[in-house]
Amino acid sequence: MEKKMDELAERLCAQGEYVGLSVLVMRGGESIYRKLCGYADQERGRPIEEDTIFHLYSMTKPITAAAVMKLWEDGEIDLMDPVSRYLPAFTEQKVWQNGVLSDRVGEIELHDLLNMTSGIPYPGDQAAPSFNRLFEEAEASVDSPDAFTTVELANRIGREPLSFQPGERWMYGASADVLGAVVEVVTGMRFGEYLRREIFEPLGMEDTGFFVPEEKQRRLAVIHRILPDGTPVPYRGRHLAVWNARRAPAFESGGAGLFSTVNDYAAFQQMLLGEGTYRGRRILHPATVRFLRTAQLTERQKKSFDWPALRGYSYGNLMRVLESPALQCVTGPVGEFGWDGWTSPYMELHPADGVSILLMASQIDRDLSCARRRLRNCIYREIL
Repeated sequence: MEKKMDELAERLCAQGEYVGLSVLVMRGGESIYRKLCGYADQERGRPIEEDTIFHLYSMTKPITAAAVMKLWEDGEIDLMDPVSRYLPAFTEQKVWQNGVLSDRVGEIELHDLLNMTSGIPYPGDQAAPSFNRLFEEAEASVDSPDAFTTVELANRIGREPLSFQPGERWMYGASADVLGAVVEVVTGMRFGEYLRREIFEPLGMEDTGFFVPEEKQRRLAVIHRILPDGTPVPYRGRHLAVWNARRAPAFESGGAGLFSTVNDYAAFQQMLLGEGTYRGRRILHPATVRFLRTAQLTERQKKSFDWPALRGYSYGNLMRVLESPALQCVTGPVGEFGWDGWTSPYMELHPADGVSILLMASQIDRDLSCARRRLRNCIYREIL
């Protein structure tokens, strides 16, 4: 396995598909393959290391889902609760479609946030102009005294129009950011502090959080933006109001805000594969984990879950769930679940055989769907 995988990973880096790549494959709780290649900072020639810290962006979402599951199994919330029970701004939203505002029918419920069926978009053409302006304001102010807090931004989102009626269909959006605020309201704690207490400390995830302190900045991977000619250049923007903070940011994004390492995130993966337990520490009940990894979309909602890279998958609890390997053109098992991120990290879990795959990278503006399938199929051929 090692020779074939090494050759493929090195070739993908040499060909410029990846600026840098860290691969970790585990089975039964043991590492069976690890590979480092390329750069954490190409401009300075700094290589990817085992302890490199990465921006997770949307690979934050599975951790947010686990936090919500913890509150659910503890009886603190009901997934059919209206969001307005926790965030009052969600009481009287409108729906914006084709430039026309209409009344919302029914409430957004917590499960709608977990399944991206809430109608809350991300900034872009599908969002109302005022929603886009809100995120422009949030991005501009992240490092100022006037920065939105997690709950403040969620309530501002609650005053903006939805892109469709709750439950009508699927759309990727800022739902996980709202869930982070719900956690804060329910617990009376900052979202990051709740994650630290309930997930990170029990799992030994010492390098995971919403900021990278000064003494660890040298380990942080630069986000590389890939120009049309293939040249990587540093990206220093504030996409989705997330930035390279050296202290706890006011807004702790449940959808995109975490930083982590390969080893830290692998501990989270192993907890999920261990049905909620890792090294003797119970984080979630086994039944909760089984619910967490179950597809939740109705047949109607699945029609809008139509990203080409996710053919063969359904969705639930902020993660994809494989239903048809043939449609995905992979040989992986039905029930595989996981997610990825804007900066190119990727993770998947196989409950049936205890396998986890983790690809960490730090780049944007390049479609890596093909490269990932090549890596995955090579791994599957060797271990499944």
